[in-house]
Amino acid sequence: MRILVVGASGTIGKAVVEALQGVHSVEIIRASRKNSDVTVDISSTESIKAMFGQVGKIDALISTAGSTHFGLVEEMTPEQNQFTVNNKLLGQINLVLLGLNYIRDKGSITLTTGITMDDPLVTGASAAMASGGIAAFVKSAAIEMPRGIRINTVSPNVLEESFEKYGSLFVGYEPVSSKRVSLAYKKSIYGAQTGQCYRVY
Repeated sequence: MRILVVGASGTIGKAVVEALQGVHSVEIIRASRKNSDVTVDISSTESIKAMFGQVGKIDALISTAGSTHFGLVEEMTPEQNQFTVNNKLLGQINLVLLGLNYIRDKGSITLTTGITMDDPLVTGASAAMASGGIAAFVKSAAIEMPRGIRINTVSPNVLEESFEKYGSLFVGYEPVSSKRVSLAYKKSIYGAQTGQCYRVY
């Protein structure tokens, strides 16, 4: 099985790669902006096309990538919100649109959303918008996927590994380990469900 992990250099991406490395007969291709097997910027459709052209056929696509803007709505500019749209929202959706023909029959796609879409926090409106959009897209797209391909999302809480940096935004939240989050991606790949959002809260 060939698995492409986009965002492999991030905290969740690294945990996903580690969770999959012990599985027999699995080839993992790491993709991210830097320090990976393949370089990709998901805000650029040309970069996504080039990545798939380089990687070729795969059995599973995982995206843990997608930057977002955190800021108060009353201070947010359209440009700041557009940054989230181009990266977290359209970036991941374009991975599906441009990568579908590279995924083998009965393969799988797993995208990443986040807790802000369910549990609002101050400065999180842009992130919530992107995550909610991805979740809605996946739920609907699941009934149209060709060739038995499945598609799901994973929605993680703030991570234990990131809590020192982002904890001031997530007051009262109980962080989760990236190892626990990585199991949801494994479930998405090796399970039979589609159109699901696996919440790790």
